[in-house]
Amino acid sequence: MSLHNTHKVVAIGGGHGLGRVLAALKDFGNHATGIVTTTDNGGSTGRIRHCQGGIAWGDMRNCLNQLITEPCISSMMFEYRFKGAGELNGHNLGNLILTALDNLSVRPLDAINLIRNMLGVEVNLLPMAEHPSDLAGLSTTGKWVTGETNIDDMQEPLLRLDLDPEVPATREAIHAINHANTIILGPGSFLTSVMPPLLLPELANAIAANTRATVIFIENLSPEFGPAKLMTLQQKLEWCERSFHARPIDVVIGEHAHPELEDRWNCVTRDLASLNRRWRHDRSKLQQAIEEHMQP
Repeated sequence: MSLHNTHKVVAIGGGHGLGRVLAALKDFGNHATGIVTTTDNGGSTGRIRHCQGGIAWGDMRNCLNQLITEPCISSMMFEYRFKGAGELNGHNLGNLILTALDNLSVRPLDAINLIRNMLGVEVNLLPMAEHPSDLAGLSTTGKWVTGETNIDDMQEPLLRLDLDPEVPATREAIHAINHANTIILGPGSFLTSVMPPLLLPELANAIAANTRATVIFIENLSPEFGPAKLMTLQQKLEWCERSFHARPIDVVIGEHAHPELEDRWNCVTRDLASLNRRWRHDRSKLQQAIEEHMQP
């Protein structure tokens, strides 16, 4: 049997980065699972959370958009963004649909599965948590800042990140990690996409416990903003490993060599950029680089 039919892979993160990874893993079908960050508080998502409460849907919608297999009226509706004056301006219809289905469902995961079936998305998508929570960051000046958008706007380094309030991880996410052969972190905004799921103790503990899985960290192709811009790759890797109790990251994949890190990490250099947008990962190149490091 092929790797795609036997290998279970879990990718963790949010936004555009996780969407690109999941698009690269499409051939794995329901053997691939995305665990999606749910702490966004900006844009359309933030406005909905302010009015309706609930988890943040923006990162989930972004992943769904990148996994749509065939353009159709359903996918066009899901991706539609309102323009003009008034309350609807800037809102994404996909966010509103997910919010409505969440209100009609027992669990947020039920709403996600309804949309997956409607859009023909085979890859599993799981929210990191099904209870609302925000990021809180402590700066080197001793100041606490709450909310993803406020953290992104900070100009000084961060000492730590927390979730406020603390919430339980989605049980299906823990199950997926427990049975994964490969676990992927990144690419994406390190502090606001990659790190939030790792702040959930049960999720981080599951990564630490699954010693048979290969853990892969994928670098970004363009510089970040805010406090993440002030972090070195070594600091990012150490933050990840600290969250899952020093369980090592097995492979680091990026476009640039890191000889200064090779005594601690297996750093692999690959061309990953899309030909027409150098800041975006090419799906085929990403798939090949990931599959190279999957244990049969």
